[in-house]
Parts: sequence; C-alpha cells; structure tokens
Amino acid sequence: MRIGIEAQRIFREKKHGMDMVAVELIRNLQLIDKENEYILFIKPDKESDMIQETGNFRIVELEGGFYPSWEQISLPKAARKHGCQILHCTSNTAPVFTSIPLVVTLHDIIYMESSYLKILTGSGTGYQRFGNAYRRLVVPGIIRKSRKIITVSEFERNRIAKFFEIENDTRLTAVYNGVSERFRPVKDQDELKRVKDKYQLPDNFFFFLGNTDPKKNTRGTLKAFSDFLKLKAGDFKLVMLDYDMKELEKIADEIGDHQLIERIILTGYVVNTDLPAIYSQSTIFLYPSLRESFGLPMLEAMACGVPVITSDTSSMPEVAGDAAFIINPFKPEEITSAMSRLVEDTALRSEMIDKGFKQAARFSWKSMAENVLEIYREVIGINK
Repeated sequence: MRIGIEAQRIFREKKHGMDMVAVELIRNLQLIDKENEYILFIKPDKESDMIQETGNFRIVELEGGFYPSWEQISLPKAARKHGCQILHCTSNTAPVFTSIPLVVTLHDIIYMESSYLKILTGSGTGYQRFGNAYRRLVVPGIIRKSRKIITVSEFERNRIAKFFEIENDTRLTAVYNGVSERFRPVKDQDELKRVKDKYQLPDNFFFFLGNTDPKKNTRGTLKAFSDFLKLKAGDFKLVMLDYDMKELEKIADEIGDHQLIERIILTGYVVNTDLPAIYSQSTIFLYPSLRESFGLPMLEAMACGVPVITSDTSSMPEVAGDAAFIINPFKPEEITSAMSRLVEDTALRSEMIDKGFKQAARFSWKSMAENVLEIYREVIGINK
C-alpha cells in the first residue's frame, strides 16, 4: 500500500493535542509496519527532528499558505502526484473534493452541536472561532464521502452517529488514544529541579491545563480553587499553562476574589517532554472539563502517579473508569470538595493513584497504530 498521511502541524513549535496524536500514530506505525509505503504531508516548520524519514516513510513539505487552501488545494494535488491509494487526514477535516479514498480522524464534533454553538462562536480567540466555522462548513461533506471515519471514544462515536444519522454505518469506528511510555513518575532529582526551575513551579500545587477554550471550564475551576483556599490552610497554588493575565484577572473579579491571582502560576507553553516532571510534582491534576472527546491528559497524569479530578460528562467517565474522582463540572462546590478530600484523606489518595496506574496501562499507542493499520488494509482491500 502507498498511504498518505496529512500531518500538517506535527513540526510546529507549539503542538497541542491533535498534533501529538498524529505524532504518536506515525511513530508507532514506523515501529510496526516495515512493508507499506507512507508519504507524510507537512507544512515546513521549526521542529524538523520530531519525525525522521525511514526506509518506507517519506516526508513531503507542502507550501500553500493559509490552512484551508493548504488542505483543500495543495494536499489532494500532492496526494495524487505521489500516487497515494489512501489519504488519512488526522485532525477533524479533509479535502472536500478528491478522488483518493479518504480515512478521517474526527476527534470530536463539539463545533457542530447546538448546545455548545453559542458558546464556541461567541467566545474564545478569533483563531478558534474561525476554525470552528471552517469545520462546520466542511465536515458534513467529509462524513458523506469518507471510506472510514475514526474517532477516539465510544461516547464520541455515538455522538457522531446520532448527529449525522449514521447509527448503523460500519464506516464509523472508535479507536482509543494511548499513553506514551515517557509518562511515568519522575524520580530523577536533577530532572525534577530542572523543570521546576524552568517553569518556576511552587512546592505545593494543583495542575490545571486550562486555556481559552470554553469547554475547559476555567471559570468554574478558578471558583472551586478560590473556595478551597478559603477552607484549607496551606500554601497551595494553581499551575496553569498559556493564559492571558487580563482574562484571568477578569475571571477573578467575576468570582469576587482578585487576590486569587497571587496563587496562580502561568508557565507559558510547556514542551511535551517536560510534562511528566510537572505531573510528578503536582498534588492533584484538575480536569473538570465541560466536554471532551477523549481526555488524554487524565491518563498521562495517572501514569505519573497523580490523583485526578474529572467530570461526569461526555467521554471522561469512559476513559477515567474508576480511577479518578468524578464530579459535576457545572458545580464548583463539587470540585472544591474533591480537592479537600484528596488533600486530607491519604488512604483515598493512595487508592486513586494505584487505580490510576492500572487504568493508564490499558491505553497504548502501539495498539492504536495497529488498529489504524487494519483500517488502512480494510479500505484498500487487503486482509492479513
């Protein structure tokens, strides 16, 4: 087989969730498949060593400007030129007009759902709003023409099937994401100190991957943390990644605790390889999202030996199993209560950590790549 994989963003400096899923898919396909030929279509970017070419994996850089023109024009043209028998688009969208059989990874359809539409179009960054509008425009057509549609959880598979009225369509399948082996408790004191100094981490902190996406529930999380600080003694702080300080101050004022800002540490962008050392030094990992299609950071935190607080909505109970403290994300008081219990109850904390190790071990990138390879074989008519 000659398989084209859209991997446009895997070399960009600041990678996010879908980018890392594509990276792990490619890395593991390189390990398990020495037979078939792969063409990786990317945009030129800074981190040129993220994926290396091998005997049957070739990297093709495509110019093409703004993402829609790159995806809709440059990508299908290049896939035809290189004789691809399948084109796998990894990040929710794909060319609408191409004769090459399409496999699409549809991580979620949050941008299509009426319950979230007002929130997602009325807030977030301009880039996020444009991305959601673009997805709403092209995804219905992609659903109709794709040979296989991969999503990342049974919850999301059911949402997609119901929304697009394809409940009995065998083209739609769920393939779980995995946890990289580098996510484990970091014991090396030099590495812990390096990361602590690099990101100015405090001694006692909760870790929260909040961002400007409304689904991350930043306001509710800050409200819960504010209430926790009023109840408990101790010098706990909240470590977050990229976030605009003015927006944080606005939220703090809205919840009536401007002094909360003094307890928040903004790290800026964190390199993925530094995350295990941050997880390992945190007291609790907070993941009280309103809506997720999978929730990979939960498993990464579990694999690093950190107790997790997450939500009873969407895919999170499915992925977390019984290994996380499950709360209603629309009720900050439940988040606060969970924080308090995990700080006070050492037996519960140890139980959550032990269960977390076992739960994270169930999810493997190798298994994910093996499932995707079988999908390629099915689409092209090869059975092994």
